[in-house]
Amino acid sequence: MFGRFVDVFADLLHHRHDPVYLRWYFRHARSLRKFKDIHKGDDCFVIGNGPSLNRMDLNLLNDYHTFGLNKIFLMFGRATFRPTYHVAVNPLVIQQSAKEFESLQCPSFLSYRPSRKIVKALDHINYIFTGGPVTFCQDLTAALNEGWTVTYVAMQIAYYMGFNNVFLVGVDHNFTTTGAPNEQQRLTGPDANHFDPEYFGNQEWHLPDLRGSEISFHLAKFFYERDGRNIYDATVAGKLRIFSKLSYEDAIALCKKK
Repeated sequence: MFGRFVDVFADLLHHRHDPVYLRWYFRHARSLRKFKDIHKGDDCFVIGNGPSLNRMDLNLLNDYHTFGLNKIFLMFGRATFRPTYHVAVNPLVIQQSAKEFESLQCPSFLSYRPSRKIVKALDHINYIFTGGPVTFCQDLTAALNEGWTVTYVAMQIAYYMGFNNVFLVGVDHNFTTTGAPNEQQRLTGPDANHFDPEYFGNQEWHLPDLRGSEISFHLAKFFYERDGRNIYDATVAGKLRIFSKLSYEDAIALCKKK
């Protein structure tokens, strides 16, 4: 408890001149405490948005706790699958999907700075603060590090909730792009890097930073394993080489149901 107080105080001190952070902290941070260890000892799936999702039966995941990321709602028209939780932090994704996020039927965690003026403060919307130092944050009421990928944010939220084993699917870690990491571009034509051609098709997006995200994943692996927890990669034909690999079928068999 004392350690958490020190971390939060340090966070407040660091952001003391940031009015957006202070507004978030005093209006929204406290409400996030209800998620602390609510799934202690449970398992979950974190679902990326790679094309490999089209090679899986996501309907099987309705029996499990799941985190859907960014524009996972594009899957709803072709599957009965619905996530337990939703996470989005990228400003372009939030801008493009505000109405869809407002219509979700599950708790949604959105980065406060880009969403505060465009996403209504509905009961299922939970504002988190991102832009924290490059580390693995264990406290949802502090500033989380985005780690160059929303998947990393979901890992931190899952940790705070107490999940024991986290299984990744759809984290292909494989993009066809031309440009610098994190560069904003307009994608002309259909999107071949995500599970739906309309994902960023003919829209603005930020190019992935695979090396940056790998640094974050190593941090997540360290913190999970130091606490006796695990992250497994069950992505079909995924290119990530950080977490222990297993098949989607084995992950379904190993993951604890709701």
